[in-house]
Amino acid sequence: MYYQGVKKSIVPRPVNPMKAGLAELHPVLQRLFLARGITSLAQLDRSLATLPSPWLLSGMEAMVSHLQLAIDRQRHICIVADFDADGATSCATAIKGLQLLGAGQVSFVVPNRFEYGYGLTPEIVELVKQQNPDVIITVDNGISSVEGVQAAKAAGMTVLVTDHHLPGPVVPAADAIVNPNQVGDAFPSKALAGVGVIFYVLMALRGRLREQHWFANNQRQEPNLAQLLDYVALGTVADVVALDPVNRTLVYQGLQRIRTGRGHPGLQALVEVSGKNPQTLAASDLGFSLGPRLNAAGRMDDMSLGIQCLLTDDPGLARDMAVELDGLNNDRREVEGVMKHEAMTLLSDMKALDKNPSLAGVCLFDANWHQGVIGILASRIKDRLHRPVIAFAPAGNGIIKGSARSIPGVHIRDVLSDIAALHPKLLSKFGGHAMAAGLSIKMPDYPPFALAFDEMVGKRLATMDLEQKILSDGELAEHEITLEIADLIQNAATWGQEFPEPVFDGVFDVLQARIVGQRHLKLVLRKPGGDLVIDAIAFFIDQPEQWLGIRQIKAAYKLDINEFRGNRSVQFILQYLEKLA
Repeated sequence: MYYQGVKKSIVPRPVNPMKAGLAELHPVLQRLFLARGITSLAQLDRSLATLPSPWLLSGMEAMVSHLQLAIDRQRHICIVADFDADGATSCATAIKGLQLLGAGQVSFVVPNRFEYGYGLTPEIVELVKQQNPDVIITVDNGISSVEGVQAAKAAGMTVLVTDHHLPGPVVPAADAIVNPNQVGDAFPSKALAGVGVIFYVLMALRGRLREQHWFANNQRQEPNLAQLLDYVALGTVADVVALDPVNRTLVYQGLQRIRTGRGHPGLQALVEVSGKNPQTLAASDLGFSLGPRLNAAGRMDDMSLGIQCLLTDDPGLARDMAVELDGLNNDRREVEGVMKHEAMTLLSDMKALDKNPSLAGVCLFDANWHQGVIGILASRIKDRLHRPVIAFAPAGNGIIKGSARSIPGVHIRDVLSDIAALHPKLLSKFGGHAMAAGLSIKMPDYPPFALAFDEMVGKRLATMDLEQKILSDGELAEHEITLEIADLIQNAATWGQEFPEPVFDGVFDVLQARIVGQRHLKLVLRKPGGDLVIDAIAFFIDQPEQWLGIRQIKAAYKLDINEFRGNRSVQFILQYLEKLA
């Protein structure tokens, strides 16, 4: 099997039989959309006019009132950002947007992951106070910052929280909070990333200023906030939030700006150093190529570099900073590779664990691990074991920080919340989403926490089918494996989290197989009895040499377009391999 681990199988994706509303589409597209719950062309509309009103977000009235007052009185606004790609793009969106809307002095503070940790803590407030701002706006954080908001208010600052993380039992006493996941919030999308939330705040603020003729009265041109959508697209995809109708529209519109050369210089430079063609950039490229390079700043050094890269209007400076981010990403890959090897050593009998896992929830710790890479490490091990995983690294002063990744059906933040309720002294801090979370514990509490985590996850896994199923959109006939169909699929929708990119399957004869790089497998395939010869590649194979000499495989694949020296050809990106002969 490709990616050895727990048992996997290919199963057909269920298809909604109602198709009258899609009759004018190509039959392959009809099949794909019906399997994803799309039954009418209206559901595929990605124009900005389809976006719901920002005023549906609770707290928006208070948020806009405070921001308008800050602009009218030219108060100093300080943005407090998170140190990941969503936080960086949120920060850039807030700064550029507020400046476009008339704010005179806007600065930012982004916590260094290794010194301050996440969110608006009292320690970060002390750092912010050095800039002497009148207003703090949190982006992609703040909903759990009860003590930090209290400290900022005590220092005389107005505190405005924009966030998308799940609120805890106590919310901070901020002057205004906008978060679609607040209890009772009427906004139809609960999947907005932090960058989507601040973009919606800016849209509401512009609407209020327009109503009051602020732009005309101040002899300013009303800005087109769509120019910020390249930031919104990158942050949304990089944060792996669900691409529901709202997010699909935001990402599509942002991609269109990048493809037509209207993206910000820093973002265009990230496209260039990643080796991608901006004219054909896809949502997956934002997640797998641009996002990691931007994230590398926060993981390996300081996210200020990533934010400055996004903000600069100087193409040359943007290029220099993008190259530096690319170098940091290479460093991250090396550290991650070492850590993954060490993690596999900790799971000493990996094959036995693959066949009969003894742990429901896996905790891993090494005193030499890097805080900035444990999230990626947890994700890699989770994919291997198909179990929730938390990877821990030392954070100083007897504290270790953990980054958790989960599987469908196990809400990881709820697991941590249940542990905190049963063992209130175990968890210092925690927060996050259904599939990812962060936490801090004391080093001596690691063994009892690992036991509690395994027990709590075990209760949830008891009723789950843990065989990994690869949902397939069926087979493609030879006449459907064409550049035209590949282009249709690529451009028909914004594919991503919870609106998955199409995956097909079939049986193929293997005409050639060779190893490229260190762990990639390049194949030449043909359907049994067919004429069409197809190039295929599988990335990051465990023991790729075992596939040399194989005559026939069953495979799940994405239909892709390979561009090389101006030539375009169809290729398969293999997601799963099974030996047949």
